[in-house]
Amino acid sequence: MADERDATLAAADWPEIVRRIRARTPARILVGRAGAAYRTSTQLELREAHAAARDAVRAELDLATTLGTEFVARWGLFEVSTQAAGKDAFLLQPELGRHFNEAARADLKRRCSPGNDLQIAIGDGLSVPAVAAQIPALFPMIHAGARERGWTMGQSFVIRHCRVGILNEIGELLDAKVALLLIGERPGLATAESLSAYMAYRPQRAHSDADRNLISNIHSRGTPPQDAATRILDLVAQMMQAQASGYKIREGRKAFPRE
Repeated sequence: MADERDATLAAADWPEIVRRIRARTPARILVGRAGAAYRTSTQLELREAHAAARDAVRAELDLATTLGTEFVARWGLFEVSTQAAGKDAFLLQPELGRHFNEAARADLKRRCSPGNDLQIAIGDGLSVPAVAAQIPALFPMIHAGARERGWTMGQSFVIRHCRVGILNEIGELLDAKVALLLIGERPGLATAESLSAYMAYRPQRAHSDADRNLISNIHSRGTPPQDAATRILDLVAQMMQAQASGYKIREGRKAFPRE
């Protein structure tokens, strides 16, 4: 009851311009104060968001519970792992999450066809809840859009204990024109369910962040899945046309000449 009164009082303090500004961002701006501190409702929201962020980072991926057995069966998804043997190793030694273990490499070579136009992988990253919340809507839209454009698609898979740099090994193993990694973002205090889409044209071992493109903040209060799917597909098309990615590509702009 006290929290409700606190929120009501806070809302009553906001002029129209403040309400309009706050409606445009999930950030906690212009929230008001009680003396020198946040109001009780804001303090409780921050504590809740912090707990959700910690839980998201520590959560372990499980295909059946994260994505659902029906979704996994529909898309034939299977799980592979990086060299990080557990969550602690993954968090403390990021480099391990950028490389497949030997069993994963063998499994990918056996189950995935090489040389396709687009290869999609799903990685847990730093937020399993982001994967659970965004992938069921986003993935089918990307897949359908790619098929409509006539692209060949590799068999998609899910990576446990995954870092963005794994894109390089996906490129070397499966030799797709464009490799796309849908991965859980590091959670913040605005949301713990934000997904990122990293992509690169023919990624190789020596490539860095400069050779990749990113669409981030894919969630209900950021970039919604429908918009994200369209942007991803358009960006992939630009990469294929320019035969390049990274700093040479800008959304909706002509690519720099290929070197």
